Amino acid sequence: MSAPKLSHLAETLSGSEIVKLGNAISERIRNGEKIYNLTIGDFDPAVFPIPAELEELIIESYRNRNTSYPAAEGVLDLRKSVATFIKEWEGLDFDTTEIQIASGGRPLIYTLFKAIVDKGDKVIYGVPSWNNNHYTHLTDAEHCVIQCSPENDFMPTVEDVRKHIKGATLICICTPQNPTGTTLKKESMEAICDLILEENASRGTGEKKCYLMFDQMYWTLTFGDTVHYNPLSLRPAMKEYTIFIDGISKVFAATGVRVGWALGPATVIAKMKAILSHVGAWAPMAEQKAVAKYLLQKENIQRYLQQFKAEIELRLRNIHDGLKSLQQKGYSVDAIAPQAAIYLTIKLDLSGKTTAEGTLLATQSDVTSYILAEAKLAVVPFSAFGAGANNPWYRLSVGTCKKEEIAEMLGKLEAALERLK
Repeated sequence: MSAPKLSHLAETLSGSEIVKLGNAISERIRNGEKIYNLTIGDFDPAVFPIPAELEELIIESYRNRNTSYPAAEGVLDLRKSVATFIKEWEGLDFDTTEIQIASGGRPLIYTLFKAIVDKGDKVIYGVPSWNNNHYTHLTDAEHCVIQCSPENDFMPTVEDVRKHIKGATLICICTPQNPTGTTLKKESMEAICDLILEENASRGTGEKKCYLMFDQMYWTLTFGDTVHYNPLSLRPAMKEYTIFIDGISKVFAATGVRVGWALGPATVIAKMKAILSHVGAWAPMAEQKAVAKYLLQKENIQRYLQQFKAEIELRLRNIHDGLKSLQQKGYSVDAIAPQAAIYLTIKLDLSGKTTAEGTLLATQSDVTSYILAEAKLAVVPFSAFGAGANNPWYRLSVGTCKKEEIAEMLGKLEAALERLK
């Protein structure tokens, strides 16, 4: 019996490649296989718990019976706390009417797209990047895809953007970036902002402007001398055209707590609220009340981040150094030095090689399967983030990585590489 005919969107929409891969890996682990699962952008709570003070506030909030519907825009005390937090930590001024709360970043991105983008509108984004291709498809917009390179830390350049910006409606930038763990440099940010301001100045009064979706979900997680730059600090005039996507998911290892916020022009935020009121993807009342209190605890946050960031950086640098050591031994692998987030960009340039059994690794998919089978290492190919099918780069996430297993993991990877010809 054939499947029933559904909407064009349903028939053409593909699910998350990362979730599919993660589910397949989880099934193998459940069946008893030992796998180093570094695929998903999540945290193992046993390794990276949320802040103890936040946990207690959430429990207390439920005991206080904060279980009713929250306001559609988010409870007022949380929006006030977000405004204070962003002012103290980034020096940015936002009124409560310019803040929208939701259950994490996803519904905020979706409602932003629906509030700004019409069918056929141009959406500019670089690849690899997280889910911009899916949200563009959800709005039936025109994909203006920039193929980013390791030479530019997999970030779009101003010249890349310039090729598409005439008539564009939305530019999507994530920094620090998922999947690469790299950041957009100050000069590039300034140049892209200037390009947006120049383009908007050329448009007529009744013409739709070009907006910037600025996803900074990982902005607190920078390492070494890496600095996070935001468009408003560099170009204050960008406030009229920028919508920030932010929240607690990554900064506090709180992916399942589901509290995120968007910051932007009041007119855009109001339309996002209206759309979100029909979708209903609100952050739970109890969590909103708890986060409102926790965001004001600056000393506790600083203490948590100091320990949290140190543990993430330790894993990223140890794996990076291990891969560079394998590269120096002559193996066709590479890694980009850690800059930010919980991700390491690694290269497994093994297509064309032959296994000990004589099987040719003809495609990058073959490489991914071989590394999983022989090294028990699960990582996500950049093809899952919109890059080409035979792109040799991968995302490695350390949110579930046990530091005690890193040496063992690298040893198994070397053994698997040694067996290739």
